[in-house]
Amino acid sequence: MKDRPILWVFLAFVLGFALPVLTCIGTGMITLAALGRLAQAPIPGLGNGDAVAVISLEGAITTGQDDSFITMGITPRRVRSLLEQADVNTSVKAVVVRVNSPGGSVVASNEIYNALLAFEKPVVVLMDETAASGGYYISLGGDHVMAHPDTLTGSIGVISQFLNVEELMEKIGVEAVVITSGPSKDIGSPFREMTEEEQGLWKDILDQVYDGFVEVVAEARGLPRETVRELADGRIYTGQQAKDLGLVDSVGTRQAAIERAAELGNIVDEPRVIELRVQPSLLEMVYGFQARSVLPAIEELVGWAGIPSLQFRMPGP
Repeated sequence: MKDRPILWVFLAFVLGFALPVLTCIGTGMITLAALGRLAQAPIPGLGNGDAVAVISLEGAITTGQDDSFITMGITPRRVRSLLEQADVNTSVKAVVVRVNSPGGSVVASNEIYNALLAFEKPVVVLMDETAASGGYYISLGGDHVMAHPDTLTGSIGVISQFLNVEELMEKIGVEAVVITSGPSKDIGSPFREMTEEEQGLWKDILDQVYDGFVEVVAEARGLPRETVRELADGRIYTGQQAKDLGLVDSVGTRQAAIERAAELGNIVDEPRVIELRVQPSLLEMVYGFQARSVLPAIEELVGWAGIPSLQFRMPGP
């Protein structure tokens, strides 16, 4: 009993003083770390001589969950920001875009492809470990497409996946009540099986998008559409196989891609190599460290699984 006042004093100290202080210290350390990253980041353009800028695009292709550079993966905004850096830097004469992606959003892939296509300086795309489906789609925006011999590429096609949890819900005793304005409004609902007619409607949509993909490949690679359709059945190719089939221009490594970019940029001497990175603001960095986990939140996972979408990507969960 006599020790109880001491206990209350201790708890008051922890809750009223120690925790706020520790929180401030933690925030301060994050801020210092963010400042350190900004200070250590290379400043594009320092040095003399013509340069080749290297841009790395890695991860799934998405439109972006928010308007922050903290968003993971490859987004149109991230790509446009990096290309703008290369554009305004007068010493950069050409760009190497390293792609390592299994694909993703149809809309985002198209936006990135057009951004690369419209970029005025020469662009050499280097396919890394994987540049499949949407990863291959965006690669076609380059002036020269190079793949490592063992790159996994191809997977040309469109995919949509739907969950059906109707039987599971029956087992656990949960019933969903869905009210719609028309019989086709809940196509793709996870609470019931799709009818053959509904699958046919959705297949028509996929076919339309697929035709657009084939058109882009045929135009970019100078191949007949019939040839592209034979190759575009979703299968995966190695970089060497893609070269033999005319889906890429050459096979090589990072150094070969830099050398090719230097040639296209009319760089006579050994080019400087500038690694371009998106530099988020201090506020974005601090907010990202504190408020966003690298792992998706449960509501994001549910949204991805429950909302019908068109994807240029390799099959997977």
